[in-house]
Amino acid sequence: MIVVLDFGSQYTQLIARRVRECRVYSEIIHFLTPVDKFFNSEVEGIILSGGPGSVYQADLSFFKRLFELPVPMLGICYGMQLGARILGGRVKRGRTQEYGLAHIRVAKTKLFNGLPRQFNVWMSHGDIVVKVPEGVKILGSTETTPIAGFQYKKFYGLQFHPEVKHTEYGIEIIDNFLSLICRAKKTWSMRRFINKEILSIKEQVGNARAICAISGGIDSAVCAAIAAKALGSSHFVGIFVDNGLLRAGEREEVKRKLAKKVKLRIVDARERFLSKLKGVRDPEKKRKIIGREFIRVFEAEAKKYPDVKFLVQGTLYPDVIESGRGIGPADVIKSHHNVGGLPKRMSLKVVEPLRLLFKDEVKNIARLLKLPGSFIQRKPFPGPGLAVRIIGEVTPQRLDILRQADKILQEEAIKLKIYPDIWQIFAVLLPLGSVGVMGDKRTYDAVCAIRAVYSDDGMTADWVHLPDDFLGRVSRRITNEVRGINRVVYDITSKPPATIEWE
Repeated sequence: MIVVLDFGSQYTQLIARRVRECRVYSEIIHFLTPVDKFFNSEVEGIILSGGPGSVYQADLSFFKRLFELPVPMLGICYGMQLGARILGGRVKRGRTQEYGLAHIRVAKTKLFNGLPRQFNVWMSHGDIVVKVPEGVKILGSTETTPIAGFQYKKFYGLQFHPEVKHTEYGIEIIDNFLSLICRAKKTWSMRRFINKEILSIKEQVGNARAICAISGGIDSAVCAAIAAKALGSSHFVGIFVDNGLLRAGEREEVKRKLAKKVKLRIVDARERFLSKLKGVRDPEKKRKIIGREFIRVFEAEAKKYPDVKFLVQGTLYPDVIESGRGIGPADVIKSHHNVGGLPKRMSLKVVEPLRLLFKDEVKNIARLLKLPGSFIQRKPFPGPGLAVRIIGEVTPQRLDILRQADKILQEEAIKLKIYPDIWQIFAVLLPLGSVGVMGDKRTYDAVCAIRAVYSDDGMTADWVHLPDDFLGRVSRRITNEVRGINRVVYDITSKPPATIEWE
């Protein structure tokens, strides 16, 4: 396997994922884990991730043992700078920071085998390596970064991020490291992951019982399918909570699609959630309230079944990363209801089979488990529901307005030829009044924003160039059919700098 040491980069899980895409098993380890606790004969290579810190603040003595190991290492961004310092080089703050695309010129080496000598890469750094130890071979340079890559014996350093989609030949670079340098065995697959998680759930739950948080989306459906294989239907039940924050017709759709496939209980908790959200405007508070109330509902439902001690839920790694709850010291972008929003004291132990996966990996598992196509094709929907698509206070009236607008958007969007390629498309209700004119009368109603993005994993996203006639048709329908909206705008911001959801 390949060990990925996590120094807190938002892209750490992408590194592990790219390794798995090359059919090599990978595990993410906290950067402060002592070498003796993770290194064994199965480790074929080590990758050091990027991170938000500066290496001249790091305790280098802790990492010297790491560089004595007999396996190849690849340092990415912060990882390269750490290697440079430990090996005797020097790192300092650059005169200019380098973020986004850069054009690199590379040397002939195993790491770049089969690649052109120049291509585009994704940079995200302020510090630079300004001096390398003797015996080092410079592997690449950009206009502002003379040392954008180097090799010293079995250590390879890259200042850019090969793991992100924006880097040309990124997956080829990682595959070259695995195949030509580490000689890693390519035996990893999603089917092996399923079998591993089935065994893991069996070990965690034992003879007890579990409930499964069902949302109707692909994540919870896959979790339920894996849990059913691990525990048998007699040892777990699916709980679907109607929190009043669902899209139009969602409760009925979930009941229709899932009731025959899993033991399903539907709980009406609309009044409970909306009363707790009354007057709350801050998005972090909304997420934490929703996360807490979900758990309290699940705890109450668990008491209705004998010996229930576990809650299975479909947490994905982008949720973990953005909530700052990953393995390394990543920043908190926003707390997700089932991660950063969970209460500190819980009577149920949480089981998260998909915690280290991205959405497209979950879709691959769904296909292997032969789940219905409706689950696989469904667009991601946030756990806090429409609460994070209503900017500001959540009220029954604003929920009703947004449901109507989003229903129209979905009805029109599904007709688009590019619909299967769109990652998410949804409506957002803004806390803005807008002057309009309808029937020769002045109006002062709400603004609705439309958001549509392309993405592979939810970590980065590009906005979709929706057809003009589609946008015009949606705008006309929403302003004509939804009382309370008199203006429609389109969000053309990518991630980063924005997130996909507005809150």
